[in-house]
Amino acid sequence: MDSRSNFSRRNLLKYMSSMAIGLAAKPFARSLAQPVSQVRFVDVTRSAGITFRHDNAFSPEKYLIETMGSGCGWIDYDQDGWLDLYLVNGAATPAYSPKHPLRSALYRNNGDGTFSDVTGRAGVGAEGLFGMGVAVGDYDNDGFPDLLVLGYGRCILYHNNRDGTFTDVTTRAGVANSGQWASSAAWFDYDNDGHLDLVVANYVDWSPERNFYCGDRGPEMRSYCHPDDFRGQPPTLYHNNGNGTFTDVSKSSGVGLKGGNGLGVVTFDYDNDGWQDIFIANDHMPNFLFHNNRDGSFREVAYVAGVAVSSDGEFEAGMGADAADATGRGRMDLIVTHLDMQLARFYQNLGDQTFDDATLRSKIGYSTYHMSGFGTRFMDYDNDGAVDIFMANGHVLDNIQRYHGETRYAEPKLMFHNNGRGVFENATDRIGLDFQLPRVSRGTAVADFDNDGDLDILVNNNGQPPQLLRNDGGSANHWIEILLIGTKSNRDGVGARLKLVAGDLILYDQRKGGVSYQSAQDPRLHFGLGQRTQIDSVEIIWPSGMKTKQSNLKCDQFLTIEEGKGIVERPFPPVASGR
Repeated sequence: MDSRSNFSRRNLLKYMSSMAIGLAAKPFARSLAQPVSQVRFVDVTRSAGITFRHDNAFSPEKYLIETMGSGCGWIDYDQDGWLDLYLVNGAATPAYSPKHPLRSALYRNNGDGTFSDVTGRAGVGAEGLFGMGVAVGDYDNDGFPDLLVLGYGRCILYHNNRDGTFTDVTTRAGVANSGQWASSAAWFDYDNDGHLDLVVANYVDWSPERNFYCGDRGPEMRSYCHPDDFRGQPPTLYHNNGNGTFTDVSKSSGVGLKGGNGLGVVTFDYDNDGWQDIFIANDHMPNFLFHNNRDGSFREVAYVAGVAVSSDGEFEAGMGADAADATGRGRMDLIVTHLDMQLARFYQNLGDQTFDDATLRSKIGYSTYHMSGFGTRFMDYDNDGAVDIFMANGHVLDNIQRYHGETRYAEPKLMFHNNGRGVFENATDRIGLDFQLPRVSRGTAVADFDNDGDLDILVNNNGQPPQLLRNDGGSANHWIEILLIGTKSNRDGVGARLKLVAGDLILYDQRKGGVSYQSAQDPRLHFGLGQRTQIDSVEIIWPSGMKTKQSNLKCDQFLTIEEGKGIVERPFPPVASGR
């Protein structure tokens, strides 16, 4: 979150020249995937009945918490087959008193393209919490997802009562994260014992009492302070005891030994050893990559693995993160978003426990130079069989133009189309005007909310209404979506690894934890298939080590696969939107 660039114009010229050299030195195969031209993202927020507006508690005091939120998430809280949505809000501060009490909001999917605000009945408003993020996971394996709301000073864990209501069990569970500024979190099973554990990315030790004056002296020149003005806070790791309580194992595990400026988190198995690792995007300091030692402990290996800093040795303003096989090699690559005058980074997994900064030859770099990326997702938006990259953008300084004339506070979103081998084309101007409208965007959650086979996007905007961007046209290509149910493994199947074969197309994915920025994603794994109508096989390696294989499957359907059983019946009814 650095308004003082560490990527100078001289470096930009160096970047532009080296891009051509890098592409010549390492040529990629010709384009394998062509974007579906008729895909459009349409903003249906109002027509869907979503009236929420994020309140960032803006004040002349420029409290740092005003600019860093907020997240959003998908949760089928009533298990009716339609994904509901959650939007995180701010709260009153010593410098700001809202006209009406603030709360976060849960909207129930009505199954007809509209949503209803059920926050009051459900009891998940998180009143009084200056919210940041949300994480969804079935931590007690009862078949109903639970809700963690992260915020400044504390977190709230809401247990799903399976009747449309939730109970605040934070104190009993022991996951309050008191005194920390929690940003993003991931539910994942780091010891493969069948219970979801919890890792929390914490930010800095800012407080209203230590709110310095930052920026130049003069009218409208005060700015939000730099994270370097405050001490970083170590991540928190909670071990699930299996009885509704958790134990803080941050220090004993090695995860909480060093302070960080944590914002985004994703858990994934980067070396395919069957154990999930932790990546945390740090703001203006080296990122963390915690390698799972398979004995309850982790070692931090970001520098050795090549994901701590950029290829030129610069640490950057890490904010959002995601992992996926974007190069067709069966290994999980990384995307990390940054502030303007830096570059969003694409790290290619080399398969030897290291990554290569492939930002230049992936071609995503230049388009992100004037953007400040937060929420980001690998997603196959046109179902052609290659994961693309989405970025939600918005600067952190409301007066940034006074410092950077070419930079804006509200920014358009970006979509990069993957040619199938990790080279991306900026497709933003081809997918609809609603997609290009400038906003101060933060959290991003991707889901197929209308169950039509293509992926939609929910974005929470700082101090603004959210956007629900419905994908119209992505399902022109074929697809399949898979929900995992663990039995010996955790019920959510987090940590499971999948391989799908459809003729000449081979796809790999994992059920990850965390992802994006402060947000919770669709629990189903989505695969675009292009024009292929038959799936030869789907192979799953569960966290328990058990293997499942299903063969000769039809496309364009939702599959629920249970560990030890195979395909089980579970309806995902299509939304009757009338379009």
